[in-house]
This record gives sequence, C-alpha cells and structure tokens, in this order.
Amino acid sequence: MNKSEFSKRIAQHMGVKQQDAMLFMKALEEVLATSIKEEEIITFQGFGTFTLWKQTARKGRNPKTGAPSPIPARNSIKFKPGKQMLEHLNSECK
Repeated sequence: MNKSEFSKRIAQHMGVKQQDAMLFMKALEEVLATSIKEEEIITFQGFGTFTLWKQTARKGRNPKTGAPSPIPARNSIKFKPGKQMLEHLNSECK
C-alpha cells in the first residue's frame, strides 16, 4: 500500500476528504521526524513506540568485489509494536 492508498483509507474511515487525510499524514510525518530527531520517544498506546536508533560506524565489504568498505555512523528509527497491536496481528494464528 502506498501513501495515496493509505490516505484514501484514512479519509474513508474518518469521513473526510482525501486531501485532508493527506494534510494530516504530512503533519504527522513532520512532527514524528522532528521529535525523534530531538531524541524524544513517541508512544502510541496500544499501537507501538518509535525511538531514535544511533547506528555506529562499522566495517563492511563490497559484495561484488569483496573489498573492505567502511559504513559510516547514521541515525535510524526503531519501532516496537504495542501489546494490542501484537494481539491483533496474531489473533488469527491461535
């Protein structure tokens, strides 16, 4: 599912225009990105938690040539699903 399809579903679920759903999604993206960059932990009760993950620099290699290639340090995001989300995802497995 891409962003447009997702916004269409949100619009239908909320009973708003797709354009309004896209504005909501854009605002959510900006607030999440800014907050996580400032090392805040974002928790949506029952859904999950987003945290900043600082990956350290490490040694890697080029898979084609086998030559050593350093991988620089970078920031990434970790998502840990909440209990209700996991229960929902695994309800059919029982």
